[in-house]
Amino acid sequence: MEFLQITASDDYRIEQIYSSYSTTFPEDERREWIKFSQLLNNPQAKIISVLHESQNIGYLIIWELSQFVFVEHFEVFLDFRSQKLGSLITQFLFESYPRIILEIEPGHLGEECQRRYSFYKKNGFTIIDEMYVQPSYGEGKKDLNLWLLANYSPENLKETKEEIYDTVYR
Repeated sequence: MEFLQITASDDYRIEQIYSSYSTTFPEDERREWIKFSQLLNNPQAKIISVLHESQNIGYLIIWELSQFVFVEHFEVFLDFRSQKLGSLITQFLFESYPRIILEIEPGHLGEECQRRYSFYKKNGFTIIDEMYVQPSYGEGKKDLNLWLLANYSPENLKETKEEIYDTVYR
């Protein structure tokens, strides 16, 4: 498995990533193309293409923050799901970053949400905030009530959330 950072909007993989991102994540959970492509120029943000057997199988959008890495989006493309590739990607994250935080839809919202929560729990994450609110991605988009998960216990959750808000959603 290879993890390659995409640094240019003309990289052939970015079109596949954005297309899947746009159909997988609901409108309120994602950026429009112009803001998405601006991530390529942000020194704290990384869009990482995940390759397996020479095929682009998914991606990560991560933010390297002061004390932790925030995983904004993580997707294995539909054709490659249910092959344990998500667990291999999570293993890469754990090997690369000792402190990881991410947000998910609450497990009680449906079967897919419960499945996603079970995946993260099985892969070493625990809920650190069930009252977390993801700020709006922009005009016409809603704030979302999500769960915040991590593979460690942040010392100051309030400061941790403020850094996510100020850096990722500004």
